[in-house]
Amino acid sequence: MSELSSKQRSFLRSMCNTLPTILYIGKDGITENTCQAAWDALEARELIKCAVQKGCPLSAREACQELCEKVYAEPVQCIGNRFSIYRKCREKEPKIQLP
Repeated sequence: MSELSSKQRSFLRSMCNTLPTILYIGKDGITENTCQAAWDALEARELIKCAVQKGCPLSAREACQELCEKVYAEPVQCIGNRFSIYRKCREKEPKIQLP
């Protein structure tokens, strides 16, 4: 996947403000089930917000990086214990039109 430009990343960050957190990473860290849930969510939405819970052995930045590598996504932002990732899924009908 190609890197996002700063303009595209900024556009996606603005969209993240209203997104609900749909994926939580807990005490087991990033498991196969977590990766599958992230993959399915990215297929459906293209942009998702995740959170790292208190018992997680990873920081939010580490979890974001690891999850992005496993599901072939791009990190959008990481603030506190939350992060957002993006993956363009549909070549013919993308849900999000990047500038």
